Order: sequence, then C-alpha cells, then structure tokens
Amino acid sequence: MKTSILEYYNNLAETYDKNRFGNSYGKYIDQQERKFLTSFFRNKKYSKVLDLGCGTGRLLNFATHGTDFSEEMLNVAKRKHPEKIISKGEISGIPFRDDFDCIFCFHVIMHQSKEETKSFLNECHKKLSKNGTLIFDYPTKNRRKVVSPQEDWHANNSFTSSEISQLSENQFKLKNTTGVLLFPIHRFPKNLRKYFLPLDILLCRTFLKNWASYHIAVLEKI
Repeated sequence: MKTSILEYYNNLAETYDKNRFGNSYGKYIDQQERKFLTSFFRNKKYSKVLDLGCGTGRLLNFATHGTDFSEEMLNVAKRKHPEKIISKGEISGIPFRDDFDCIFCFHVIMHQSKEETKSFLNECHKKLSKNGTLIFDYPTKNRRKVVSPQEDWHANNSFTSSEISQLSENQFKLKNTTGVLLFPIHRFPKNLRKYFLPLDILLCRTFLKNWASYHIAVLEKI
C-alpha cells in the first residue's frame, strides 16, 4: 500500500499544483488554510518551523524546513523554494536533528490510520522544542456521518476534537480547533464559490465548525 501511494504521488508531482489547487475548489481550500496560517504566525518569532508532508511546497513560505516522502514532489518544492532546507522523510521519521518551534502538517493525516497518526504525534513530540506548537488538519467525524458516509472516505480516518485530545494526552494540550470547508462548495457553481469564502471562514470559527469538512488543530507540547 505504501509503495503504491508513493508511486502515485511521484507520478502526480509535476501536475499536482495545477490539478489540486489550480481550480476554484482547490483555491477555496488553499485560501482558507493560508488565511489561518497567516493569522497564526503573525507577530510570532519562531526561528525554526517545519512543513511536515510539504509535498510540492504549496505552504513552504510559512516554514524554514520542509520534508516529504516523495522525492518527485520534493524536486518541485526545491525549484519553488531554493532558499528552504528540504529533505526526504516521513511523518514518523523526521530527517532533521533540529528542534522546531512549530511543526505544521496539512492534507496528510487524512490518509493515515489511527496507529500511524499516533506515531506521527510521537515523532512530532520528540522534534518540538519546549512548549512547541503542532498544527495539523484532519477530517471531522461529524461531517463524515452527516454528509459523507462512504466507507472509503479519506482512508476511513476521521476524528472528533476529544479523540485528538485522547490520542495526544500526556504529550500535547489541545489549544483550539478551527474549521475548514463548511459549505459543500463542490455543489455550488464555480463562478460563485469565491463569494462564499469569507462567510465560510467566519462560520468555521463558531460552533458550526463541528460540521466542517476538516479541523485544523493547534496543540502545545507538554
């Protein structure tokens, strides 16, 4: 399974950005994630930030370091961000000796099992400095039950915020969560999608975030 996933992303590398984030649906998600990261990092003086599972480097402008398990994806990232420190690695095997002030990981946990997610949490705990911050997204269980009940939806890996707290107990404190993609935007006309974005971002900060497609969790190392 792991080999086939690696081959898939290696083959997809050169067209990944265009296919996944070059259309109105991908841009909608990208803008939500960028707005979150821009707000989070504002006025923070982190010297070392790792984009874990950086892929083609879509969000590497927020980090100092990047790693991914796909060499071909990293080749694209290196062309886009030659100034960044980039090395091949995995979410359970970060290749840097550095301790990071912050690690963020997007669009990765959705493809992992619960056991792999736990290994990811263990590795990030080791690689974060004292009181370091871990940020990652995951599919929400409420959304899956209500909107997307398919058995194979995102590798069947979804969580509630309380489950994230339980998985990370004794390692991290869950500080907060923010929703991403509340509206079923894929059902909206493409030329209208961008107009829903500000409202989506606003509502994903309220209790309605529990029905968003994803949560972005912010955890502090303890």
